Order: sequence, then structure tokens, then C-alpha cells
Amino acid sequence: MDAPWAREELRRRYLFPSEAGLNSEDDARQSETSTAVEKKERPLPRLNIHSGFWILASIIVTYYVDFFKTLKENFHTNSWFLFGGTLLLVSLSVAFYCIVYLEWYRGIEEYDVKYPTLVPITTATFIAAGICFNLALWNVWSFFTPLLLFTQFMGVVMFISLLG
Repeated sequence: MDAPWAREELRRRYLFPSEAGLNSEDDARQSETSTAVEKKERPLPRLNIHSGFWILASIIVTYYVDFFKTLKENFHTNSWFLFGGTLLLVSLSVAFYCIVYLEWYRGIEEYDVKYPTLVPITTATFIAAGICFNLALWNVWSFFTPLLLFTQFMGVVMFISLLG
């Protein structure tokens, strides 16, 4: 490879195709690379190993720790659980307001630009709800509580991603 040819190729790389004066061989090479790029950029399948793992792990955790039975027993006895449920309801309400009303009904796709406080409010209330749920269920599963709740959360998120 000689230096003048390499320099010319480098210069031509950053020119528009009309300025570069590409010949038919270069056009064919460029079309091959563009189809290769288009093939690589196809969307990923909804069900993959990652999402399948989290959904399966969530089902296994739910079954082996009697998750719903534990929630039913602690629902009325722990104020942290009720406060966390309220915060989760607020977080989900704001999220559904953004998705259903603003995006689908009103057609505002950039709602985070038009209403910049909605996303931080939703995030903060969701994190606070997670902390409250950890405090409420700590006496049941001890230091396994954050791991179990995170597994449940990821399973739900991956299941929802399968739906849409």
C-alpha cells in the first residue's frame, strides 16, 4: 500500500459521493457495506435469553418464597408496606398519565421535554416505594429482601416488554 493512494482514499472517505467522483466499483462496494449494515440493524427479538431468564427467575422466586401469601399477611400489619403501596400507586399513575394520556391520546411524544418534572417525580416515588417495601418485608426475608424484590421487579419489567 503506497502513501499517495492511502492519502487519496482517506480524503475521499470524507467527501460526499458526488464530490468524490466514485466509479462503479466503489458504488458496488458501498452498496454491499450498506446492505450489511442494514442487516445488522434489525430489531432484537422480544423473547431472548436475558428476558427469559428474568421471567423464569421471578416465577421461581414467587413460588419458593410464597410471595403473595407473605404480601397478604403483611398488608395490614405494616405501615411501611401501606406507604410503599401508596408511593407505587402515585408512580404508576404518573407513568400511565405520560404514556396513555400524553403520548397516545394527545400525541405528545416528547412529553419529557414539555413536562420536565414528570420523569423525576415518577423515578423518585418509585425508588421511595422500593425502599418502603424493603423496610416492610425485611423482617420476613432479612438481607435477601432486596435481592428478591429486585428479581420480582426485573421479571415484571421483562414480561411487560414482551407485551409491547
